[in-house]
Amino acid sequence: MIQHWLGKFLRLPVVVRIFLLASFIIIIFGYIIHLIEPNNFPTVFDGIWWAVVTTATIGYGDYVPETVAGRITGIILMVVGIAIVSSYFVSLATVAVTMQAAYIEGKLFFKGNQHMIIIGWNERSKELIASMYKKNQSKKVVLIDETLEAMPTEYKNVHFIKGRANLDDILLKANIQQAQCVVITADQNKNELYADMNTIITLLAIKGTHPTIRCIAEILTSEQVDNARRAGADEIIQSNVLTSSLILNSLESHSTMVSILNVIRDSDNHHLLTCEPVDGIVGKQFYEACNLFFKKNKMLVGIKRGEKTHVNPPGDFVIQHDDLAVVITE
Repeated sequence: MIQHWLGKFLRLPVVVRIFLLASFIIIIFGYIIHLIEPNNFPTVFDGIWWAVVTTATIGYGDYVPETVAGRITGIILMVVGIAIVSSYFVSLATVAVTMQAAYIEGKLFFKGNQHMIIIGWNERSKELIASMYKKNQSKKVVLIDETLEAMPTEYKNVHFIKGRANLDDILLKANIQQAQCVVITADQNKNELYADMNTIITLLAIKGTHPTIRCIAEILTSEQVDNARRAGADEIIQSNVLTSSLILNSLESHSTMVSILNVIRDSDNHHLLTCEPVDGIVGKQFYEACNLFFKKNKMLVGIKRGEKTHVNPPGDFVIQHDDLAVVITE
């Protein structure tokens, strides 16, 4: 029986063990001093109070042992009790420092919910985190990366986890079960095909852990787009295709692309977004919908129907129930 309880005690954290030991010693010495000098310490609580202030502050002087036995008890308590209490506070400080180091090094579990998980640290994820913080400082972000040695950013809403995102234990450490969405950025330091393969494996791990979570994946090669979709990507960003298209348009339209990019980047004043058509627009023609959006200080630029987006369709283009309106709003 004693060995059983001793085994349980030894399995407790060091801070808890020292706290329990200090509490036990204080209670024992409080009871002993009450037995030795019942006149000076009328109750056991008075004895415990004396033991607490003796170990913590060397006493206030409100209770003082007067007999030799009482003073010897006080000396023993000072030697033993102060050492244990000091060890307790040292252990607390050590735990605090260890926890802080573990947090910076990405070893702690994330316990929040409705957060965004961003996989990979690069200029794109860095810009994404900065933009999100600018819009909503309370939005929690979990950053997963295996190359970093410590937290790369000082934003208070970011929790860093070091490791490979295609491992279940890392995803569980990021609390993926309660996450809102996942953004996978491609590692452009690797071969493009290898980077896409890594993204697809990560998608499989994510969907295997949380099948319904929304995943946005960056794919570098056109050949792997279908595989990424099969792996469960809800949105696929072909960054190389987008970049080449922007360069081509810049060559053909000169400074026009600067204005377009400013509209996209100026997140403080404009938002390029997709929303469901409001009541009264379904069944109407595109030019009628444009007028209705214009009255709400919004610009309708296209209609998303299934996987295809119709940018500036003909005026007689009829909006259907399942369509989504692509608008620029201020």
